[in-house]
Amino acid sequence: MLAGTTVTVVIRYRIRQMARVAKMTMIGVTDFSMFEQEGADCSTLGIIQAELTDGKLRFWFDPQGELYVVCDEAQLEEVAAPSLEPLSLEQVAQWTFQSEMPDWPTVTWLLAELAVAGTPCTWQASLPSAGRHSSIQWEGDLLPVSMQDARDTTGVHCMLYGPLDGPGFGLVLRVRGVQGRDIGQVLSLLADVIVQRFSGQCLVGNTIIPGGEWQNWKSFEQQRVDNSAMNAE
Repeated sequence: MLAGTTVTVVIRYRIRQMARVAKMTMIGVTDFSMFEQEGADCSTLGIIQAELTDGKLRFWFDPQGELYVVCDEAQLEEVAAPSLEPLSLEQVAQWTFQSEMPDWPTVTWLLAELAVAGTPCTWQASLPSAGRHSSIQWEGDLLPVSMQDARDTTGVHCMLYGPLDGPGFGLVLRVRGVQGRDIGQVLSLLADVIVQRFSGQCLVGNTIIPGGEWQNWKSFEQQRVDNSAMNAE
């Protein structure tokens, strides 16, 4: 690989009941040794080591020191949220937003924004459980008024938490049950109004997206899905 290349590594880990996704961007890479593990593009790592020598950063991604990157500088972005149960087949979508703004959205504000957008919803608060993380401020389910009969099987679960490692808040949105058109619209509208009102970054899967780029990223992903569907036909 050419000197000066940029290498990006995504790291998922859990610590103190918090699920974290970090994106490490290593800039000006001059030495690089990483490879696929057992045919996959990911590996299980126990520890990451780093050192600074002669103005160069070096990161080891395995205990043996065989997977490493030497670079001029590194940037780290991270989104953290209280650990939730893994997504199942009945929970097909999750969107996380994290902001350093001191004020955070309320349930009343979310309901008002959905109503203005023409998708009125009702709110059902979740009862606090014994093991609920202390950072969670409120939690519950949103259901379109048009789907009241489906309350027990589907909806958008919302969890607001913070502050964590500094000022600000985080918000997790995840689909419960089957993601039909109405539920997908609620999730999309909520994400849009959040990034329009608050500065921060979004997390979808392993991808961290600046809030200001959310609409462009969403349009790109939709175009990619549409193209894939057309090619499949």
